[in-house]
Amino acid sequence: MEDNRKMSRRSMLKSAALMAGAACVGTLAPRNRALAQQKASKTAMNYQDKPNGAMKCGNCVQFEPPASCKVVEGTISPEGYCIAWVKKA
Repeated sequence: MEDNRKMSRRSMLKSAALMAGAACVGTLAPRNRALAQQKASKTAMNYQDKPNGAMKCGNCVQFEPPASCKVVEGTISPEGYCIAWVKKA
């Protein structure tokens, strides 16, 4: 009888180790996908080279001087505008 308990405990520990390893792999996969995301096209974001009133890329949180954006691909004018515009704080 003593041997049956040891086998049971050993099986349980092996299963626990396997689940812990699977959990670690599961947390790494989404991070890799997030890093692989691409920027949206100008067309998809309705980008235009002129401002929409006071809303323009130059005062948007997404804008990266001198002519880039965190969301939209390509060269971006500080005087442009798109639907991803968010006012800088």
